[in-house]
Amino acid sequence: MSKCIALLRAINVGGTGKVKMADLRAMFAAEGFADAETVVQTGNVVFGAADADTGELERRLEQAASEQLGLNSDFILRSAEEWKAVVAGNPFADFAADNPTFMVVAFAKAAPDAEAIAALHAATDGLPESLEVVGREIYVMYPEGQGRSKLDLAKIERKHPTVRATARNWNTVLKVAALL
Repeated sequence: MSKCIALLRAINVGGTGKVKMADLRAMFAAEGFADAETVVQTGNVVFGAADADTGELERRLEQAASEQLGLNSDFILRSAEEWKAVVAGNPFADFAADNPTFMVVAFAKAAPDAEAIAALHAATDGLPESLEVVGREIYVMYPEGQGRSKLDLAKIERKHPTVRATARNWNTVLKVAALL
């Protein structure tokens, strides 16, 4: 049994996709996953699973959430090894150490294609934000805070389906890493 991380997209944020973490843990247990633990209220679940294709697990969890919780949300999975690589591979590690709430990692379902990567970089032109794409992750520095930023990843996502992602600040990334 290996550890996996499931990230739910757009839940308990701005009044959308309301779900209690106890209900989410119960759903994982009902699906036969061991030791499901949630981290903060935004849908981060660390759980044990037999080795399986993460794409297959994503579809299975999305279906279970719809059937058991009435929740329609994307699930984005990473293995424990992939999560550790996300932490170790942060191209903005110094910034993240000093400003963890202003550092965000967007976890994409698939690696953004070249056109999407170009659009992401173009979106930061003239802005204080910086971003780097590493595999399926998009690391973003928000030196003035995400709330005031004009960097609109949602707009890019609508034009480029390979950017379908959910973002977590660096504090949350580290809290999940601590459970591994």
